[in-house]
Amino acid sequence: CSGLIKIRLKFLNDTEEVAEVRPEDTVGGLKSKYFPGQESQMKFIYRGQLLQDQGQTLRSLHITDNCVIHCHRSRSTTAAAAPDPSAAAATPDAGDLPLGMGNVMVLAVMVVLAVIWYLRINYRQLFTAPATVSLIGVTILFSFLAFGMYGQ
Repeated sequence: CSGLIKIRLKFLNDTEEVAEVRPEDTVGGLKSKYFPGQESQMKFIYRGQLLQDQGQTLRSLHITDNCVIHCHRSRSTTAAAAPDPSAAAATPDAGDLPLGMGNVMVLAVMVVLAVIWYLRINYRQLFTAPATVSLIGVTILFSFLAFGMYGQ
C-alpha cells in the first residue's frame, strides 16, 4: 500500500487543497512540500490533535486516502526567519492594540474608574470609608490586570 494517497488540506477560510502524498511521508515532509519556507508557521490538526512531531509518518497517524488535515498559519515566527518589511508594515503587531472586545472592556473599566474617582474627590461626603477602601482595592486590582495584559 505504498501508492499515493490524497489528503485534503482544509484552511480556516474553508478553502481546500488536495495533497498527493505517500503513507511513509512525515508531517515535516508534508509541510515542506506544500508550504516551502513556511514550515515553522504551519500548524496541522488531525482528528482534534495538533501534529507536533515532525518526524511522525502519516501511516502511523492512521491518515488514509481522502482524510482531512486542518491547516492553520500562525503569525508567530522567529525574527531571524526572513523578515519582510512590507509584511511587517501591513500586519498590526501587539503594540498597535486593535480594538477587540477585550480592549474595549479595559477602556470601559478605565473610564468608569476615572468617573468614580472624580466623584470621590469632588463629593467626598457621599463616600464612606469602606467604599473608599473598596475603590482603592478595585483600582489596584485593575492596575495589576491591565499591566499584566499590556505591560509585556
